[in-house]
Amino acid sequence: MKILIIEDEKPAARRLIQLLTEKLPQSEILGNLDTVTAAVDWFTKNPQPDLIFLDIQLADGISFEIFEKAKVTAPIIFCTAFDQYAIKAFKLNSIDYLLKPIDPEELGNALDKFQSGRKERAISLEQIRNLIQPTKTFKNRFLVKIGERIQTIDVHDIAYFFSEEKVTLLQTRQSKKYIVDYTLDEIEDMVSPEQFFRLNRKYISAIGAIKEVFTYSNSRLKIHLEHCTDNDILISREKMGAFKEWLGQ
Repeated sequence: MKILIIEDEKPAARRLIQLLTEKLPQSEILGNLDTVTAAVDWFTKNPQPDLIFLDIQLADGISFEIFEKAKVTAPIIFCTAFDQYAIKAFKLNSIDYLLKPIDPEELGNALDKFQSGRKERAISLEQIRNLIQPTKTFKNRFLVKIGERIQTIDVHDIAYFFSEEKVTLLQTRQSKKYIVDYTLDEIEDMVSPEQFFRLNRKYISAIGAIKEVFTYSNSRLKIHLEHCTDNDILISREKMGAFKEWLGQ
């Protein structure tokens, strides 16, 4: 049996090679690769191995990039250090998965599963990504200060955020303005891109606050927002395609 190891942590690679040598003394270890680049190059120049042990986080990126750049048909046993919750998710989807440091018994079970030739349920690359990459969460409320009182504003009540004289404010659907302690750049990363769009350097608008959209000179768009007296809100030609896609999703 020819086994390829793709692992960027040398101690982990040495331990895995030692365990495999003990459990499968007749196997041939093809060597250890530690980067996506090296793995892609290897697969373009060599026949497929019988089995691959693959770390998810490599020295130059996520190992899933290998599958996007090279043809990989050999069975894979994942080896990485993600938490127990992620491991349970992988197991529920019938994917072989070993937590580092690798336990000899767990390795033996994974090898038995491979050698038995059992067919497991198929799972897409995107599903695997979703299992190991936690879904990003966005703010539901923003804190604002009114005199000595602190109040929360639900994001569903926010029409838009804007900057004015080096101050960031939020405007509610009820036409009230409040100062917030974030820059627009920070807010852009805090709110859902499905609900909010960065119109330009001065405005981030909720979808419901877009009152009118007009074509403008030089392939730009002019936006009218509800409860807004600024009639010169422009979207650049570079952002126009993304804005239209967001508006029509």
